[in-house]
Amino acid sequence: MSQPIYLTSEIRRVEQAAGEVAPSLMERAGAAAAELAAQLLSDRDKDVLVLAGPGNNGGDARVVARLLAERFLRVTLATRVEEIPSDRRWGLVVDGLFGIGLARPIEGDYAKLIEWANAQTCPVLALDIPSGVASDTGQVLGHAVRATHTVSFIALKPGLLTLDGPDHCGVVSVADLGLRAPELVGPSAWVVTPELFAGSLKPRRRNFHKGQAGSVAILGGAAGMAGAALLAGRAALSLGAGRVYVGLLAPDAPAVDPVAPELMLRHPDEALGLELDAVVVGPGLGQGERAETLVAAALASEIPCVLDADALNLIAENSDLRHACARRTAETLLTPHPGEASRLLALSTTDVQADRLNAARNLAHNLNAHVVLKGNGSVIVARDGHWFVNCTGNPGMASAGMGDVLSGMLGALLAQGCPGEAALALGVHLHGAAGDERMHAGDGPVGIAAGELIAPARRIWNAWLSERGARPRAR
Repeated sequence: MSQPIYLTSEIRRVEQAAGEVAPSLMERAGAAAAELAAQLLSDRDKDVLVLAGPGNNGGDARVVARLLAERFLRVTLATRVEEIPSDRRWGLVVDGLFGIGLARPIEGDYAKLIEWANAQTCPVLALDIPSGVASDTGQVLGHAVRATHTVSFIALKPGLLTLDGPDHCGVVSVADLGLRAPELVGPSAWVVTPELFAGSLKPRRRNFHKGQAGSVAILGGAAGMAGAALLAGRAALSLGAGRVYVGLLAPDAPAVDPVAPELMLRHPDEALGLELDAVVVGPGLGQGERAETLVAAALASEIPCVLDADALNLIAENSDLRHACARRTAETLLTPHPGEASRLLALSTTDVQADRLNAARNLAHNLNAHVVLKGNGSVIVARDGHWFVNCTGNPGMASAGMGDVLSGMLGALLAQGCPGEAALALGVHLHGAAGDERMHAGDGPVGIAAGELIAPARRIWNAWLSERGARPRAR
């Protein structure tokens, strides 16, 4: 099942709602971490170094040290590098320097401790979050521990899941400390899983025809970029859209796609004038006057719409397009990467990445859309304010055309009647899962091509639908 995610302020509300408990939360956290620490030690490793900071995280660390010592392990507690014995072979390092709520860069003696910990070859267990990683954003504040394992107390935090967090957290587990946080403070964020949107995973009836699978148009493919629109069209076709039209702007556009001859290639104006259930604008669109006109026409329609790539850049430059987007009542999905988000928000890319959740929230609010800010731990914010972090995907997906494939998949889901929030979350999760399948098959992370995700995405989608309960046929 999908796990809830809590910001630091929300964790504090959970703790407040729990009130005084016995044993204390610090004792419970220390006990949970000590249990995991013992599991990480081999039979011959008896030396454990516990790094303890000044706050509650340091208090948790001291409980861990006491409980491990009670297991007859050789435990050393250190607050500075000078306190670390140089003649020990450590079986485990426990990072209890700083937990959630860290607001300023780490420097001085604590920075030296972190660099020392990162130089070790034994397992490193971080308590709650690796020291130096901002719990709400995943941003590294000066220096950060690179843990092999992290035990997150009470619930997951966004900093564990996005930006630099996953590169520092290692294997993440959650110790709820017996609080059952969702019963105390209802969550507004979750990790994306198919189960979260099970109601949108509807197997097809046997009495089904292509008209019930919807029609989608892909608008883009300016000179030299026809491949982007064709990739999107192929992805839409493979994910079940009944009819897929590709409107190509290029004057020398092909009449047929030899890889997917089922695609119907049209002039963009003609494609947009058809009876459609969804439209995707942006793959290879370019930024000329014709492109701007197409974006305006799509935004003026009542057709569910996916806006990607150059469509986003045009909206960023044109206040009329921004206002048209914000006025839409039909489903609108935006899929910016950090650079596109920076242009839409008139911020630097660095500022966007420093607080990915806030950036995605502002985009969703300003443009009245469901938004995914792509990247490591893609952040998804729905129109109603609910938000999600997607944890599928891998570095092999940092290649040309990946966004085009995603936009085509999203168009297909919208065309088949999937609500915007569910379409965006499921589509992003599916896209990443297809990339993971290619990597696990040995084709990545280096060298995965965008088009290679289309076939595995279809297989995974059909598996999800099958799990939703294809009924046995009568004999």
